[in-house]
Amino acid sequence: QVQLVESGGGLVQAGGSLRLSCAASGSIFSINVMAWYRQAPGKQRELVAIITSTGSSSYRDSVKGRFTISRDNAKNTVYLQMNSLKPEDTALYYCNAQIQTVTRSSLNSYWGQGTQVTVSS
Repeated sequence: QVQLVESGGGLVQAGGSLRLSCAASGSIFSINVMAWYRQAPGKQRELVAIITSTGSSSYRDSVKGRFTISRDNAKNTVYLQMNSLKPEDTALYYCNAQIQTVTRSSLNSYWGQGTQVTVSS
């Protein structure tokens, strides 16, 4: 079994910063892509940032230059540093990882439970 546990969300004023963390644990053989998604009330879940196992990353246009995704492969952890936050960044943030477990050869997608980020104006 695999678990993803997020932390670091909270309430912050516009212009402020937050750092999200997501740690994967369990019967992990390898982790391929890791990503952060978000979902605001009444909206569809959207991809925020993604990072490969070798460190290549990409971002949605609205967060470029403000958010930075990184990962620590030794800790099976992905981070999202969020700077210059805006009220429109308010959402439930989820991490996602493509993981191969010790018992299955295929990659499977796993999700965390979500962490709330609220940006006040």
